[in-house]
Amino acid sequence: MERAGLAAAEVARALAGDRGGRIVVMAGPGNNGGDAFVVARWLRAWYFDLAVVFPGDAAALPQDARAAHAAFVAAGGTTVASPDGVRPVLVVDGLFGVGLARPLTDGYAALVRWANDTGAPILALDVPSGLNADTGVASDPTIRAAATATFICQKPGLLTADGPDYCGDVSVHSLDIDGAPPALGHRLDWPALASALPLVLARRKHNVNKGTFGTLGILGGTEGMGGALILAGRAALRTGAGKVWLGFLMADPPKLDTSMPELMLRHAGAVLDAHPDALVVGPGLGTSDAARSLLLRALALPVPVALDADALNLIARDPALLAATRSRSAPTLATPHPGEAARVLAVDVETVQGDRMRAAHELALRLAANVVLKGAGSVLAHPDGTWDINASGGPALATAGSGDVLSGLLGALLAQGLPAKTALRYAVCLHGATADALVAQGTGPLGLTASELPDAARAMLNAAGKGAPTA
Repeated sequence: MERAGLAAAEVARALAGDRGGRIVVMAGPGNNGGDAFVVARWLRAWYFDLAVVFPGDAAALPQDARAAHAAFVAAGGTTVASPDGVRPVLVVDGLFGVGLARPLTDGYAALVRWANDTGAPILALDVPSGLNADTGVASDPTIRAAATATFICQKPGLLTADGPDYCGDVSVHSLDIDGAPPALGHRLDWPALASALPLVLARRKHNVNKGTFGTLGILGGTEGMGGALILAGRAALRTGAGKVWLGFLMADPPKLDTSMPELMLRHAGAVLDAHPDALVVGPGLGTSDAARSLLLRALALPVPVALDADALNLIARDPALLAATRSRSAPTLATPHPGEAARVLAVDVETVQGDRMRAAHELALRLAANVVLKGAGSVLAHPDGTWDINASGGPALATAGSGDVLSGLLGALLAQGLPAKTALRYAVCLHGATADALVAQGTGPLGLTASELPDAARAMLNAAGKGAPTA
């Protein structure tokens, strides 16, 4: 608690700067309140003007928090029951931490509303009060923090669902705790992944040919839905697949993509007959009997298969397809949005979104696959029980065809030989980072189109490749 409080106090000091004015520290009835008392003691020692709001009973605090309160009082600190009349330059939220899984009671809810209404920046300790640390679901009300100082490890709820809208800038403070269990999950960000770009993507070897980088087959494109297949194919070719075959389910497929004539267009069955190195099944596939038969054939091939869109809808309603998916020996990946996830799990979308971590893990187990549950803070779940939450991307990706581009990126990485977990991490993070880069350049978020993503993804991979390790 002492280490957490000091770490957070340093963040608060940086946020307050030299603007002057009063800092309000709100302390709750548990150990999060104890952290707040340590923060207040340090800020007072640094001569900040403080008002510490504590509506609770000091005698009822947990042992460590009670000791922190006593140390604050012994140093000359005092508390008030409410912040009436105070106009803060900064608010420190130490009301409730990771254990809160219910809406706030009336008195604490009023404090949260007061803090949000002040217009002052808010620093949340560990988790913004009102936000579920595991699921990222925000109750009403929840602190809208400008920054969150979280302790020991990253909390999933800060990164997914409502979390990114409430936590602000997140800093993680390990507190140098000995014997902490190894992390099962990671936050994905593009700079970190780009610095470790696999050699096959960095293109450092010279004695290569197009076959070195794999052949990807993408299946889908029923009547009126051929654009999905073309978007996925363009993304795959621009991100390094040696060859890309587009297998259309429609009776009379196009013969040529005039914008990218390098793509090879043919009937879907012909793609399977030619034995690609990796497959993507689903963009524009439809749910006809022919689509089902095609999917069943694809699942039988001993190559990595990424399942998207209608491939997942077909599996959701057909036990035989589910059994075929689960029994595969080659890697299987799935990229559902919440609606598709709900169908596979036979629940409603609200259940999926109410606990995205749980839903993603259930999908990974049900499909025996590496899964990304798309959405705000896309959740990656792997059959070995590990997980990732992606930090890149945002509302600019909420546009038609964005998921098809992700499928193409993923297929390209699989065709180039990346393991399933690595390919999924890179594809998801690159997809979001590409949109972020375009938004930063002024293209979006409003009106960003899926067809603008592949060129930018290529540029980002090549930029990363220049600094990638040689082995």
